[in-house]
Amino acid sequence: MILTLYVREHCHLCEDMLAALEAWQAERALLLETRVVDIDADPILAARYGERVPVLAAMEQEICHYRLDPAAVDAYFAEIR
Repeated sequence: MILTLYVREHCHLCEDMLAALEAWQAERALLLETRVVDIDADPILAARYGERVPVLAAMEQEICHYRLDPAAVDAYFAEIR
C-alpha cells in the first residue's frame, strides 16, 4: 500500500503531518510506503490543493488534511480490508 502525502516546501503543518504519520505507522508496526509530493512542482496539483495542504491520500482517495486524523486513517484501512 502506498500513501501519498501532498505537501509544499516550508510548511510546518506538512512537516507535522509527516512526523505524525511516521509515528502512527510505528505504533501499528505497518510497513507502508509514503510518497511525499510537492504540489508546487505540478501546476495541476497546485490548482487542486491550493492552500489546503498537507493532504493524505491513498489511491486518489483523500483521507485527511491539515492534521493527521488517526481515526480516519484507521477507518480507511478497515474499509479496504
